[in-house]
Amino acid sequence: MSDAALLKTPLFDLHVELGAKMVPFAGYEMPVQYPAGVKKEHEHTRAEAGLFDVSHMGQVRLSGENAAAALEKLVPVDIIDLPLNKQRYALFTNEEGGILDDLMVTNFGDSLFVVVNAACKAQDIAHMQASLGEGVIVEVLDDRALLAIQGPKAAEVMARINPALSSMVFMDAGQFDLAGIPCFVSRSGYTGEDGYEISVPADQAEALSRRLLAEEEVMFIGLGARDSLRLESGLCLYGHDIDTETTPVDASLLWAISKVRRADGERAGGFPGAEKILRQIAEKNISSKRVGLVGEGRAPVREGTDIVDADGNVIGKVTSGTFGPTLGAPVAMAYVATAFADVGTEVFALVRGKQLKMSVTKMPFVPQRYFRG
Repeated sequence: MSDAALLKTPLFDLHVELGAKMVPFAGYEMPVQYPAGVKKEHEHTRAEAGLFDVSHMGQVRLSGENAAAALEKLVPVDIIDLPLNKQRYALFTNEEGGILDDLMVTNFGDSLFVVVNAACKAQDIAHMQASLGEGVIVEVLDDRALLAIQGPKAAEVMARINPALSSMVFMDAGQFDLAGIPCFVSRSGYTGEDGYEISVPADQAEALSRRLLAEEEVMFIGLGARDSLRLESGLCLYGHDIDTETTPVDASLLWAISKVRRADGERAGGFPGAEKILRQIAEKNISSKRVGLVGEGRAPVREGTDIVDADGNVIGKVTSGTFGPTLGAPVAMAYVATAFADVGTEVFALVRGKQLKMSVTKMPFVPQRYFRG
């Protein structure tokens, strides 16, 4: 896509004013880093509070009497019994069990609020419009921006703006005034840290961002640090770690398949690809699976790198990799043959003709610090 055709979020001018380096990402001009640099932005988020512009993501409201039941037919997740003002991670699957996208779903009582990935936004909206049925209204909320504030000081900062936010726990959601601006707020995020995601009217996004940046703990964080933060936390990036060629079972995302939708559940199956996915769960027979890898030294192992065994046989491929600033070591996610997927297994990454030793490691690589009360 040419620069002329790239879209801009409502915060584009603020990013430029703050010295951000702007790059194309999912059809938008997005900040990859600010003058502090990726490493300092990563460390700041782990120690203080980082502010992220994620307005490129798709925001959709689903309404109608059967919206929850209709959406549940597209995901291997319990949507019907999702409690009021709670959010849940979900996956759109295809008939082969592959993952079309991952998404967040919130129950606001009179409607469901859905957030989808930017790169899949158009196809996800079309998928919902085509599949949910006539009784469900699919409303694209393209008049809203989306912010995330993440880090151990995020709750303290947000409580100064609205003290009611302190009582929320991980995956709670609600509608709150922030500095006089009506917002949808969830206590969630994609860094492994405590924090909040805030859906705000687009024309008030800059005012709210400036209000948050006025707090000494807060600084803007770009896509570069967002990627290293989510990778250290063992969180998948769609199009890299999960895609239409991977099932939730291949991707080690069994926790995301609700009990009620499994073979012995009250509403077993009934989602695209259910036969294959439920068979994989029952037979525990997959050829490769997503694992975490930690390396030695400081050389990062990048996406696309082959993973080999001690004899040099290719046994897998890296889907995400970087140097983990918090861990102080190279970290990666890879799909490897299941014979090599046990924690502690020694494998090697082929980097510029050299074999770099790595160990299969439990994820997340650094502890997640969600606030659960």
